[in-house]
Amino acid sequence: MSSASTATVTSSSTVPPRVVEEKTVQEELSLPILLADRVIKSAQEAESLRQDCADLAKQVDRLSQMLRAEVRLAVSTPSLYDRPLRRIASDITRNLDRALTLVRKCKKHSGVLRQVFSITTTADFRKVSNLLESSIGDMKWLLSIFESDGGAHLSLPPIASNDPILAWVWSSISAVQMGQVKDRVDAANQLASLARDNDRNKKMIVEEGGILPLLKMLKEGASVEAQTAAATALSNIASDGEKVRVIVDALGISMIVGVLGDSQTRVQISVANLVARMADLDDYAQEEFVRLNVTRPLVSLLSSHLDMEIVSNNPVKTSIPSLIEMNKKLAYKGGYNSDGSSHGGSHNNKREMETPELQLKLKVSCAEALWKLSRGSVSNSRKITETKGLLCLAKIVERESGELQFNCLMTIMEITAVAESNADLRRAAFKTNLPAAKAVLDQLLRVIQEENDPQLQIPAITSIGCLARTFPARETRIMGPLVSHLSNRNVKVATEAAVALGKFACPENFNCSEHSKAIIDFEGVPPLMKLLRSGDQPQRQGLVLLCYLALNAGNSKALEQARALNALEGTARSVLAHHPELKDLFSRAMNHLTLYQAGAPLNRQSLAS
Repeated sequence: MSSASTATVTSSSTVPPRVVEEKTVQEELSLPILLADRVIKSAQEAESLRQDCADLAKQVDRLSQMLRAEVRLAVSTPSLYDRPLRRIASDITRNLDRALTLVRKCKKHSGVLRQVFSITTTADFRKVSNLLESSIGDMKWLLSIFESDGGAHLSLPPIASNDPILAWVWSSISAVQMGQVKDRVDAANQLASLARDNDRNKKMIVEEGGILPLLKMLKEGASVEAQTAAATALSNIASDGEKVRVIVDALGISMIVGVLGDSQTRVQISVANLVARMADLDDYAQEEFVRLNVTRPLVSLLSSHLDMEIVSNNPVKTSIPSLIEMNKKLAYKGGYNSDGSSHGGSHNNKREMETPELQLKLKVSCAEALWKLSRGSVSNSRKITETKGLLCLAKIVERESGELQFNCLMTIMEITAVAESNADLRRAAFKTNLPAAKAVLDQLLRVIQEENDPQLQIPAITSIGCLARTFPARETRIMGPLVSHLSNRNVKVATEAAVALGKFACPENFNCSEHSKAIIDFEGVPPLMKLLRSGDQPQRQGLVLLCYLALNAGNSKALEQARALNALEGTARSVLAHHPELKDLFSRAMNHLTLYQAGAPLNRQSLAS
């Protein structure tokens, strides 16, 4: 097998994680150097085809000198990137072994049979010579990238002639690990570009050991450009949970959190984007970010330059620190390091000088990171609510627009979704008499009533629905805005309003009877009946809400006038065909309406028939 074809096979296969201690580079190169010496000695002892053996020995001697030069380089370079060296050394070992077998056949052999099997031809030497020439080319390329201070190379070694991406990955990772600052930036950008192209490139970068050098480059902070390039490359590589886990296993979370807490704005934008991507793709990474309290710098960055006047207007209980105290605690200190050492916050003053556009980008990225971190995570959601996070989110929803407002609304939605199924979080963060909870509720209602963009209306409506069990029976200002959206021309908004109202009217809600009556009082039945004719999902959610109203307020004239019983009967069979789990709810609702509505026969046909 040729060296080029060998590279194709090995580069496409999955390289398992290194769980056993590898040989040192010196140990790795000792075998091919020993084989080279044996080939040269055997060539000198050859008795046939002596010229061919001599020519082969010259190639091997040249290769041996390169291998020894590589050993000297490895000894003097502690940070040597050795993945291509190990791959090439393995290929050279095979080729030298083949050369040794060939020259040994040129010795004098006793016995006719052994002489027959020892016959060699010039063609055999030509094949081995070509292999050795490829190995020499591989070593020339390897020495060139190591002796040029790590600058990225676009030339191709023979081992990667069938897979040029492999050579680019090797040279780029080498430059990131060993190069000067400018070369490292260029190489990281090259890796980011390769990773953006396709999944195969991402996988190759991971397999060839590109993650740790990029993390080290991010942590060292040689320049803003270097850190930004490293963070961007890591974001492009981290396209699925498996690759994210490699970053986590390389202890990358602590490095990322540390950089986020004490860097210039451009770097923080890239790092916040990386946090959002990793948290979105891997639950374990999400929880590791929680453990290292990444929400603290994110909330602090999001709230910078934000006038939190609500704090002065509404005194906060002692469980929520004042802004002055919180800003002291959230100053960019080394508390984000795993060892607790201090960075000192040297970039704070520089941040004041950043353009408003850059500050906006940072806030957008931080809000997205909080959104992804809070999704399905009780611990992250709790950390956000325990800081000034809710107040900050409410104020941004009030004052900002566009992507920043949307990301903050999505963060609120994810936190309320977690609180819906976690009573402790719901009671601690969303009691309606808490200033932060009140601020959030006010802004959710404002969005529902004043905004016309469904992208904003839907998360606001969803959030209100998730908090349905926190509202007392006397809280009626919520019902009007929600009911009004049952007739929204956007079916998705109307459907989400039905879902939210269903959470107020469902039996799990202690105040379901009062809430159901309020929905009817706000004339929610007529638009609800229209929603039943709007397709499968709107019809299903509308029917569920109608069933809850029937169970809680079956004697309502509004339900009777809207012929709710007829609507349930007319749609029940088609809906139950796709959603059989609703059969019991439908039956109870129809029976309840039958008891109250005048003229309704008590012996209506069963749904089971």
